[in-house]
Amino acid sequence: MNILGINAYHGDASAVLIADGRLVAAVEEERIRRVKHCAGFPSEAIRACLAIAGITGKEIDHFAISRDPKAHLSRKFLYALRSKPNVSFLWDRLRNRSKVRGVVEEVAHTLSLSPVHVRARFHDVEHHPAHLASAFYVSPFEEAAVCAIDGFGDFVSTSMAHGKDSTLDVHGRTYFPHSLGLLYLAFTQFLGFLSYGDEYKVMGLAPYGEPEYVEAIGKLVRLEKDGRVSLVMPYFRHGSEKVVMTWSDGAPTLDTVFTKELEKLLGPARKPNEEVTKRHHAIAASLQSVFENAAFHVLRALHEHTGSKRLCLAGGCAMNSVANGKIRAETPFEDVFIQPAAADNGTALGAAYYVWHQVLNKPRGFVMEHGYWGTAFDDASVLAALHGQGGELERACAAEQMREPHALTDWTAEKLAAGKVVGWFQGRMEWGARALGNRSILADPRRADMRDILNAKIKRRESFRPFAPSILEERLHDYFEGAVPDPFMLQVYPVAKDKRSALPAVTHVDGSGRVQTVNREQNPIYHRLLEAFEKRSGVPVLLNTSFNENEPIVHEPHQAIDCFLRTDMDVLVLGSHVLEKRAAVAETRQAS
Repeated sequence: MNILGINAYHGDASAVLIADGRLVAAVEEERIRRVKHCAGFPSEAIRACLAIAGITGKEIDHFAISRDPKAHLSRKFLYALRSKPNVSFLWDRLRNRSKVRGVVEEVAHTLSLSPVHVRARFHDVEHHPAHLASAFYVSPFEEAAVCAIDGFGDFVSTSMAHGKDSTLDVHGRTYFPHSLGLLYLAFTQFLGFLSYGDEYKVMGLAPYGEPEYVEAIGKLVRLEKDGRVSLVMPYFRHGSEKVVMTWSDGAPTLDTVFTKELEKLLGPARKPNEEVTKRHHAIAASLQSVFENAAFHVLRALHEHTGSKRLCLAGGCAMNSVANGKIRAETPFEDVFIQPAAADNGTALGAAYYVWHQVLNKPRGFVMEHGYWGTAFDDASVLAALHGQGGELERACAAEQMREPHALTDWTAEKLAAGKVVGWFQGRMEWGARALGNRSILADPRRADMRDILNAKIKRRESFRPFAPSILEERLHDYFEGAVPDPFMLQVYPVAKDKRSALPAVTHVDGSGRVQTVNREQNPIYHRLLEAFEKRSGVPVLLNTSFNENEPIVHEPHQAIDCFLRTDMDVLVLGSHVLEKRAAVAETRQAS
């Protein structure tokens, strides 16, 4: 039985295919459409999932859409009555509702079928149950506490549940307009980061400051009984006005969430092009502290209700890797599972598994052990992309094919140890926001100047943002304090004090690193590369950042080649094919 899960008409549109309860494919629309956080309908992601599975649309038995316009209608109605009239909001809601009603037509168009020939059943799965399902049903736990924290979806911003076998018992909710996700969004905008999904920039900025504004910002959040939280609404527009998300050509944008009251409290908001000052550092640090305190309040109440030592976490706030790394120290939970697409992209996964377990009453039998669920490209596709570049590639690069896997990783490790920046394109595309060693830019973490090199020559991004380490799983405890294996790069831990000088390029200003562990079963070739690098450098760690330049992570070989050529990357490894820019070859010869 085939179930296709869909996150549509929202940021991070995505599609997921499961067959007889096992995950087959998971793809985000942004990777194919080349629009960050792409919203709208995930037609390209659906087609990619079908292609990966080798089936047609007629073979889909169920479509699960992670949105239910009928959910919590009374609360939505009361909110509409309390809020100021807003014609643009009403038009947006009408337009979105008509889109949801037209999902059968959208699916039919995507599959090149007439709507009357779409025989599958369609299921509306409420947003937060989809989040909860995405966290628990692919976890290794038979029983766990389950929590989803985000901005909001279908009028809910936090859900608390207890999962056991195939059941999910929801026992607590926080409703819109109260929301930890919207708290973080408001301050992200206040600090001048206005693009959809920019919250991670504030998280990266926070360690540069002292939490001088904790008392002031803490007054904006009330911690209530049973793990609920509420916001002091005069500081937030969405309590009395409609705050709208729109998308043009797939790119989502959000109205401003904070009010002038916040500027009265903290001073003027930063404009996007203004310098980031110590005051902004302090506000970011204070926000992170307040957020963590509130999130741990929710999680402690969840533990008290369930008694479980295991936690499954989802929602956009589950992407806060700094908070995630502290959960085991700050709450009674001992084991934590967060799947790699914990934000709204993951609701497609949750919707599919909700239908499988809750609607069809099927038993569990799948655990997500790795994050590689997208498209792979064979050697013929790589060769076609290389030949498609014509003479430009030949003039710029020396090219070679290395069919023997150990020769490939040994050669690449030599280049990395010599200080070269390597584009690394292997196997299936990652699922979720993180590059996990299949669509990655790799570099030597021992070089103190490597962060500046990457920011100036390739990534062209804010200098305060850290780069992440990948490490051999078996060496994790030698380099990180209190860490547990995490193949999805969603937890931050302190770098061991005696190792920080050896890893300056991946040690953040506070001595931490957002670490990805790699074992041989999850990613054999990346594990082998880390082993080869350790033999040459003495460290089992590589700097790993996403293969992109202010765009979605590259998806196809030709996109990797384009990024390689337009930036100052030195080496590109596409499957078994290696390319080295002739300038880099000359530098190597001069050095030797």
